[in-house]
Amino acid sequence: MPKTIFISLPVSNLPASTAFYTALGFTHNPQLSDDTAACMAWSESIQVMLITHAKWRSFTQRPFPPSGTSGHMLSLAMDSRQAVDAMNSAAAAHGGQADANPPEDLGNMYSRDLADPDGHLWATVWMNPAAMASANNT
Repeated sequence: MPKTIFISLPVSNLPASTAFYTALGFTHNPQLSDDTAACMAWSESIQVMLITHAKWRSFTQRPFPPSGTSGHMLSLAMDSRQAVDAMNSAAAAHGGQADANPPEDLGNMYSRDLADPDGHLWATVWMNPAAMASANNT
């Protein structure tokens, strides 16, 4: 198996979260899913495991973070500024929150953060490939 990251997220409503991530462009992997967890693929090497609270409790007894707090933010590189905007629009239309933090436009980098229905934060980021290439050549 190639090196793969599995990101596990506790969710309060598995069908709604599965629909949310599908709307953002993730692909459902039924081979690693059941009625307690859904595997959602971003790429071959990045998988998000949506796990019911009951199943999560079989992994850890640590408390869930209070609503409105964050312990991490995951970032997804997008192909364009339009893709960043589209991801945020899809989040808002499917039970999440667009612009969970103020958008950033630094010219060569553009980012907007979103939150899923359970408040898990994702940054969607576009970086100008020409600017990245010139930065690597200096």
